[in-house]
Amino acid sequence: MSDAETLFEKIIAREIPAEIVHETENTLAFRDIQPQARVHVLVVPKKRYRNLAEFAAADPHGLAEVVATAAKVAELEGITTSGYRVVFNTEGDAGQTVFHVHAHVLGGEQLGHFGTAR
Repeated sequence: MSDAETLFEKIIAREIPAEIVHETENTLAFRDIQPQARVHVLVVPKKRYRNLAEFAAADPHGLAEVVATAAKVAELEGITTSGYRVVFNTEGDAGQTVFHVHAHVLGGEQLGHFGTAR
């Protein structure tokens, strides 16, 4: 992994502004600047891991906290009863563009299918 700071590390350090939705000691949730749904919030661990596989292997409790934070975000956004999606993209072919693991919390409207149509 590159030593260069990621965009998310700069947001965590408050060097770049973001609309923060929720924060815990180990996670930060903020609105995506290019939302793909009415509600689109990113949940990141404050400690950097490249992707989901690396995170799960190194810190399963941290991964559980990210998932719990995603559930809290859904509650705060009022989408728990209508439904929401939590997505982790891993590596470029899956759409990961910032290589600091993060969950996308999507909802607030009818969501379509995901992946390539076959």
